[in-house]
Amino acid sequence: MNDHGGTAGGTHGGTPTPGITLTAGPLLMRPWREEDAPALLKAYDDPAMRQWIRLPASTPEEAARWLELQDEGWESGTRFSFAVTDAARGGELVGNLVLKRPGPGPERAEVGYWTAAWARGRGVAPRALEALTDWAFTTFAAEGLARLELLHQVDNVASCRVAEKAGYAFTELLSALPPEFPLDGHLHVRRAPSASASAPAPYDRVTPQRGEAEPGVSPAGSSDSR
Repeated sequence: MNDHGGTAGGTHGGTPTPGITLTAGPLLMRPWREEDAPALLKAYDDPAMRQWIRLPASTPEEAARWLELQDEGWESGTRFSFAVTDAARGGELVGNLVLKRPGPGPERAEVGYWTAAWARGRGVAPRALEALTDWAFTTFAAEGLARLELLHQVDNVASCRVAEKAGYAFTELLSALPPEFPLDGHLHVRRAPSASASAPAPYDRVTPQRGEAEPGVSPAGSSDSR
């Protein structure tokens, strides 16, 4: 796994608990905390992100609610959200990373992320995404997780680059869903190591949840927008 690592916080009923951390070089990914609210507000005070996000965080109250939603995702086992920090810069918040498993089938999940404006251009997203990918396939192997999906708007060139660097192959062009998604989208897929050695399984077409694929043309990349 190269320089990727992690410390498990245990599981509850097969669901990871929020004590886990992931690493990728100087990057440390850990569950969001209440004290992250000021840094979250600073990250969201960026036109490139605010243009596309569904759930804004422009006030302390909105930031608190956003953080509550991340906690609820861990508790329900449907959304595992990590604050990406840079240990080489004093633990500075540099992004968000999320694994979503909201659907009924255990064989697939979706990844999303955003990078704070001040950290773009430092390779944060692909390194963090690679660590999350390794963790997801290891943690949920027994449940049959076989593929991870990454979605972004078609004109988001930055997200295509991140997907390719992290081994997510372009798989399908998704039709626009106006008004929320006015342009077509790209679906990128990475298969579990055991699954990638075999022939790709037919894709059972389900309209993807594209809310994590923004902010569109934003350099933030394939974003976790909620």
